[in-house]
Amino acid sequence: MQFGVYTIGDRAADARTGQMPADHERLKGLARIAVQAESAGFDVFAVGEHHNPPYASSAPATLLGYVAAQTSHLLLSTAATLITTNDPVRIAEEYATLQHLSDGRLDVMLGRGNTGPVFPWFGRDSRDSHRLAAENYGLLRRLWTEEKVDWSGEFRTPLEGFTSVPRPYASRPPFVWHATVSSEETVDLAARHGDGLFANHVFWPWQHTAALIQRFREKYAEYGHGEPGQAVVGIGGHVFVRPRSQDAISEFRPYFDRSPIYGHGPSLEQHMNTTPLVVGSPQQVIDAVLGYRDYVGDYRRLLFLIDHGGLPLAAVLDQINLLGAEVLPVLRRELAARIRIG
Repeated sequence: MQFGVYTIGDRAADARTGQMPADHERLKGLARIAVQAESAGFDVFAVGEHHNPPYASSAPATLLGYVAAQTSHLLLSTAATLITTNDPVRIAEEYATLQHLSDGRLDVMLGRGNTGPVFPWFGRDSRDSHRLAAENYGLLRRLWTEEKVDWSGEFRTPLEGFTSVPRPYASRPPFVWHATVSSEETVDLAARHGDGLFANHVFWPWQHTAALIQRFREKYAEYGHGEPGQAVVGIGGHVFVRPRSQDAISEFRPYFDRSPIYGHGPSLEQHMNTTPLVVGSPQQVIDAVLGYRDYVGDYRRLLFLIDHGGLPLAAVLDQINLLGAEVLPVLRRELAARIRIG
């Protein structure tokens, strides 16, 4: 079981002070989060890819390379690399390079993207996103597993006898996750290839995530990769933790209310009652996470979103330290015991 933190790299004004971090400050802060996560006992750090304001993380391979040089055992990942608008040849090269520089401490999470205007910026049409994802990923797999690739498809120029360099570290391509919030097509793509599915278990009621993962397990078995329970599942979860729940809610509320994702809709309390968002004490986070297994089943990876919506870096680092000291040890012990009993 792996525990990690992930960031979508958004850059927002602090809801309490109104101060907006510059790109330089935000990017340096993301690296600081990763280093602190390793120090606090987390296993994974993952960063998203976005090419439009208000995000700062448009080049995750570069950022992860910087983080790799400052860490020793933290597993690095994307959350997610855009398989639709990036050239598969470039993805193969960049992440194989990062594999080598991190001594294999890398996997890759792929996504179609959820911002329509990004597609034409890279010469693509958002209406082709599902076909782009399937074709580009098919090529990426071949680039990592075959020395010489002859290929032709719908969306890029053909390849003849092409070799992607460098070759994957230790002749093993990075493990691939497919990230989804709601797409059954992404679920099916992950199942078809026997890869991991990362359900971004944040904004929707738990029943939605449970249905996606159940479909993934069934399709995984249908494609002949093994029993449904053997499918590799990861989930996300948004938390804000303080020693006392009252303090957590009081401190987080202005960030929730001004969030472009959460704000101007249901209240913080309503959202906490209907989705997996946890704002409270370490014990409340523990109870919520232990409850995930009741409807998700066994899963391989849990990533906490802890820095969204303009939270100051100091508050984010506090979350990491508190989770590392009071939450992770209990979760590791309890989940290991439940798996043995189950």
